[in-house]
Amino acid sequence: MDLKNNVLKGALPKHIAIIMDGNGRWAKQKGMLRAFGHENGTKSVRQTVEACAELGVENLTLYAFSTENWNRPKLEVQTLMKLLVSSLKKEIKTLQDNNIKLTAIGSLETLPKKVFKELTEVIESTKQNTRMTLTLALSYGSRAEIINSVKEISIKVKNNIISAENIDESIINEHLYTRNLPDVDLLIRTSGEQRISNFLLWQIAYAELYFTSVLWPDFTKQHLYEAIIEYQKRERRFGKTSEQLS
Repeated sequence: MDLKNNVLKGALPKHIAIIMDGNGRWAKQKGMLRAFGHENGTKSVRQTVEACAELGVENLTLYAFSTENWNRPKLEVQTLMKLLVSSLKKEIKTLQDNNIKLTAIGSLETLPKKVFKELTEVIESTKQNTRMTLTLALSYGSRAEIINSVKEISIKVKNNIISAENIDESIINEHLYTRNLPDVDLLIRTSGEQRISNFLLWQIAYAELYFTSVLWPDFTKQHLYEAIIEYQKRERRFGKTSEQLS
């Protein structure tokens, strides 16, 4: 069965977000160090990015490193950061060839200088690309993002730039890291865990949630197609009844 053609018959999600979970367990099952799982997870990133671009998905956001991940063993954090730098260097040609724009969200100033520099360079060199926006959530936590937006809005209210009475969803959206992205349509989490883990809490208000037991390094284009097909089967009501939508 050609899953890709089946996907193309239905409405595509404009924004897919993925919690890439299970690298450590994948490595452990093979008697390897966790770093081996992270390295193999980059292959799944490449496949997923390619598949989304081929299908015509406009936005893909990947949860690459959370604010909580800084609490992991020092060696694992160092490995992840080295892997991030090498992946950015390796994939810049692929991003350019496929007309993919890279962006990043999170407390980027907390990243090591070398990582931040490499990331900034790739973002700058791909900013004119238009086929798809790939967003990496790095040193990201949704609660921190919301707190940051509340602080920024509070300062503007204090300085009479914004009136408190005029604060609505659009004002809040404008002060989030994701201000240039649409809300998430489909959230995928791998590895069998069924929780959000402080990821895009505001932006997934009406997202369809899809959980798969597949560990991230085993996640392929076919698994992505399966997730989108499941998304296409669901009725997105946004608070309305089925009758109102028909």
